[in-house]
Amino acid sequence: MVDSTAFTGIPAGNRLAVLGSPIAHSLSPALHRAAYAALGLDWRYDAIDVPAGSLGEFLAGLDSDWRGLSLTMPLKHEVLGHLAGLDRVATVTGSANTVLVQLADGRRTLHGFNTDVTGMVRALAEGGLRRASHVTVLGAGATAASAVVAAAELGAETVEVLARTPARAAPLVELGRSVGVVVTVASWAGTSEPGRAGDLVISTLPGGVTPRDDFPAGLRRQALLFDVSYSPWPSALASSWLEEGGTVISGLELLLHQALVQVRIFVSGDPFEPLPGEDAVLAAMRGALTRQPVEE
Repeated sequence: MVDSTAFTGIPAGNRLAVLGSPIAHSLSPALHRAAYAALGLDWRYDAIDVPAGSLGEFLAGLDSDWRGLSLTMPLKHEVLGHLAGLDRVATVTGSANTVLVQLADGRRTLHGFNTDVTGMVRALAEGGLRRASHVTVLGAGATAASAVVAAAELGAETVEVLARTPARAAPLVELGRSVGVVVTVASWAGTSEPGRAGDLVISTLPGGVTPRDDFPAGLRRQALLFDVSYSPWPSALASSWLEEGGTVISGLELLLHQALVQVRIFVSGDPFEPLPGEDAVLAAMRGALTRQPVEE
């Protein structure tokens, strides 16, 4: 356990929660509770069902007991109109999955952060990939936007987005321009085209959803697959990669690493400030994650 005297002067609020609907299945409480126990902090972290359209009412009821919130989709977009400020990544992606609650002179302010991008980069680095030139992203939602920015941070020159409805991915082309990456968009049809090359494939598809066509066997052997879903696991896409001897990283790694950055924010207000004894905190979080049942 970390010496809790390191936190002298931290604001008094000790309530946190992950919001979404449905949310009872969330693994975030196990991760965060393990982190705060390792840090010697008597903080409370719950899962609260907040349906789309009702976030504003929930936020209006926050009092001085509250320190921060984790958000799932579609609340990552809905929250934007309720925030006093955003970090750079949340601004660029148009998506905030973390809210820091601050009180000054009796006035509550909410600040939004996106920890998904850093979570992706950290998970990939731990899996042995620190640079990628050509990246393929499956899907066109909020997580796909984070994937495009993560690809830019990995030094990607091009990102190909494969979407069921290519028109939905048009904003990702502009996002790519803003972060210095050439983004092209295509439909899922034709993913079996021979010669497709790449270093990394990031699937942002919901669990159980997979493109109609298989990726070329050569690509599955060559490119690392980062499947941000983790239930059911392995996904059909992950199984196809493993059958060819390819390398796969599951969404549990993203969940773990983005949560660690959230803990940094809730402790210090700074996503870049390492936690006291951070290696031990991460180990405690990983241990908690391995003890949680994941739907097959």
